[in-house]
Amino acid sequence: MLTLFANFKGGTGKSTVVFNMAVWRMAEGRKVTVCDLDPQRTVSDVAMIRDEDAIEPGLKVVHELPAKGKARGDWLIDVGISDMEALRAAIRACHQVVIPVTPSQADIWATQQFLDIITAERGGGKSRMPMIKAFINRADAHPRSRENAETLEALKMLQLIQAVPEKLVQRLAFRRSFSEGLAAFEMEPSGKAAAELNALANALYGAK
Repeated sequence: MLTLFANFKGGTGKSTVVFNMAVWRMAEGRKVTVCDLDPQRTVSDVAMIRDEDAIEPGLKVVHELPAKGKARGDWLIDVGISDMEALRAAIRACHQVVIPVTPSQADIWATQQFLDIITAERGGGKSRMPMIKAFINRADAHPRSRENAETLEALKMLQLIQAVPEKLVQRLAFRRSFSEGLAAFEMEPSGKAAAELNALANALYGAK
């Protein structure tokens, strides 16, 4: 399955999500390939850190979409809005779109714009649309955060989207582990970040 992680707004933390999800899927025994189409090549850099530090399993990263019908296993696609041609190609190729949304009104507006682009690229017919899921990333750590709740409610109102209630909180563990080439659950297996990642991954890919 080809899953595109993207939004029409920068700063949503998608590369960190892609990396953590890829390593989580490998830990589940899946064959995983990351297609890094983002010009910043952030996931490529963190995969290189894993290679240099001999962290297993290594992460396979490529920079081109697979030929039609040739993808094997799980493909996670990371692409930024700075390369619209690559973004549109990824939209046409993917089976699922996952949209990380930071809790703000600006992100809701950007998500709506992104939905319009997806609809335009896939022809608008329901049978041609990929599954689209959105979740709150870099959420406020306060359990009663008004911004988190309002953003989730706004996502539920958008057509075509499945709003996923599981979220990733803005935690130091995600930044620290990423800089060391580790997924959050590898660095702190019993930490809050690991628990959040596990819950989100099960929501996006299905529990075992």
